[in-house]
Amino acid sequence: MDKLTVVKIGGQVIDDPFKLDTVLHQFVALEGKKLLVHGGGKKASEMSKRLGIEPHLIKGRRVTDEKTLEVVTMVYGGLVNKNIVARLQALKHNALGLSGADGNIIPAHKRIHETIDYGFVGDFEVEDINSALLQNLLDSGITPVFCALTHDQKGNMLNTNADTLASGIAVSLHSHFEVSLIYCFEKAGVLLDVEDQSSLVPELSWQYYLQLKEEGIIVDGMIPKLDNAFNALHSGIRVVIKDALNLNNEIGTTLVA
Repeated sequence: MDKLTVVKIGGQVIDDPFKLDTVLHQFVALEGKKLLVHGGGKKASEMSKRLGIEPHLIKGRRVTDEKTLEVVTMVYGGLVNKNIVARLQALKHNALGLSGADGNIIPAHKRIHETIDYGFVGDFEVEDINSALLQNLLDSGITPVFCALTHDQKGNMLNTNADTLASGIAVSLHSHFEVSLIYCFEKAGVLLDVEDQSSLVPELSWQYYLQLKEEGIIVDGMIPKLDNAFNALHSGIRVVIKDALNLNNEIGTTLVA
């Protein structure tokens, strides 16, 4: 079975041209087939503020009204996605920028919550992902580059958490490939002290994660990231969280059962 590495990048990595170029060079050097998922939340927040739209996040998840949807569609699907694809092409690595709407790869539905209206935020079922189309692209030598957008099959784009997207895609392709999932951002991995890179947790179990969350050590955007990471782990996928600049070495947090 062929190997596939699903890499998710986000945070300051996307905002810093040097870091982005560094991680893309390392991404291209990875052995086997590859798939890239990116966020862009900080750029979306910056653009929203420039347009007079105040970002609203609840536990790391963005509430998306109609105006915010326009911003994230432009930033995620346009500015960030096409910039990454162009940089990969400059490295002679053939990439294709995609959202979940393209090829109907990831149909989704608006999030349903008892007390919170998240607006145009999308959730999806892993079994609805068109993994056969993704397999065809990968087998054709094309690297898919996904932004954090899906669609509701009614003509609306939906803002979808990039960590969730990466986990879902990895799980959907698990029957076709030997899949590894790597979450990359500006930290060394899961830290006991967010300001101290040397406080890295080299291995993280589900029980230890629950303990750190209860103690308030793991908070905000790390919660959905780790929830999705463990979903992938429980499906039999190797998962690592690490500094994007260390993509090609073993330094990071490896999730364990």
